[in-house]
Amino acid sequence: MAIITVNSAQVHYEKTGSGPALVLVHGTGSTGAAVNWGQTAPRFTPHRTVITPDLSGTDATLDDGAPLTAEGLAAQVIAVIEDAGDGPVDLLGFSMGSTVAATVAALRPDLVRRLILVAGWAHTDSDEYLRSLFTLWQNLGACDPDSFGRAVAMTGFSRGFLNSIGRTQFEALIPNMPPTSGTLRHIAYDLQVDIRPLLPLIQAPTLVIGGTQDLTVPVEHSRALHAAITDSSYAEIDAGHVMFFEQEDTFIKLVTDFITNPVPAGA
Repeated sequence: MAIITVNSAQVHYEKTGSGPALVLVHGTGSTGAAVNWGQTAPRFTPHRTVITPDLSGTDATLDDGAPLTAEGLAAQVIAVIEDAGDGPVDLLGFSMGSTVAATVAALRPDLVRRLILVAGWAHTDSDEYLRSLFTLWQNLGACDPDSFGRAVAMTGFSRGFLNSIGRTQFEALIPNMPPTSGTLRHIAYDLQVDIRPLLPLIQAPTLVIGGTQDLTVPVEHSRALHAAITDSSYAEIDAGHVMFFEQEDTFIKLVTDFITNPVPAGA
């Protein structure tokens, strides 16, 4: 475990495994990297040094409670990469983390060898579905934690996956993203984020992965990211938002194939 100071934040990160560095940036939720990457990270550690930062809003990282911005969260990831001393890195962002990872790649191309954006989006305001979903999460989080957790679980996974795991395991998913003040800060960030001006600045070879059954961030947003990032690659997984739980082997293979291919000359 390491803790570094970035502006007003005491940012926590973990570093495990060996080999070229892979940084995994988590999505919305105060439990941060521990829940997002607890099952997935060990799949990479035999051949990668895996670095998992906890951004502001998570239980592990303390800050002044100010509103979150893409540039501010990106500064935390940049500081972690520099502190770990493993740059340039392969950088993977999931959901909210995809907006942060894309910002890092745009602002500090020297630190990013390859970029992977999973279940991501570029902006919220003009999509009434996305805006309304995040607003619903905000409202439920403020007054009904159980319904908040149930709504997040329902939209986080495909219907087929939820039926396959059964009622007991579904109910166990509900507390995984509690509506803490940190989680609500993440949702406030989700509601206002707009990284469209940064996307043309991305230079790293990029893979965008969308989930065809994603009910949190519909797959059209991943397709739009792919269209906006020059020479990016694109893949879809037949799964919901948290596709690395539903289709873990498929996800690991897609990412591994992409990060082990030689970087094109001049990239």
